[in-house]
Amino acid sequence: MHILILLAHGSKRKESNLEIESLAKKIELFKLKEFEVVMPAFLEFAKPSITEAIDKCAVIGATKVTLLPYFLSAGVHITKDIPTEVEKSSQQNPNLKIKIADYFGSRDEIAEILVKTALNSR
Repeated sequence: MHILILLAHGSKRKESNLEIESLAKKIELFKLKEFEVVMPAFLEFAKPSITEAIDKCAVIGATKVTLLPYFLSAGVHITKDIPTEVEKSSQQNPNLKIKIADYFGSRDEIAEILVKTALNSR
């Protein structure tokens, strides 16, 4: 089983975290053949954490996990914090293949989405 974890920063504001949970559910509705399950996780301020989510994946029988960082730039969370947490989880779950996808902000389509958003806000 291959699980996609939508990874966000997390917020002290509950409504912001609920948006990420909702986005994960929307992604799951695409019924992608590559991912049997889509779940949210958070770097801080909310649950489940990265390690908690990966542990859950192992418990429910995943063999592969892809983390999709929902971050706009390659700051310290992308370059250091997330890889560190994934390394811990890899050591705790050696039978689980864990991959970190490129962060959301690295996509070329972001500029187009920003322009569409600006044009729709008139």
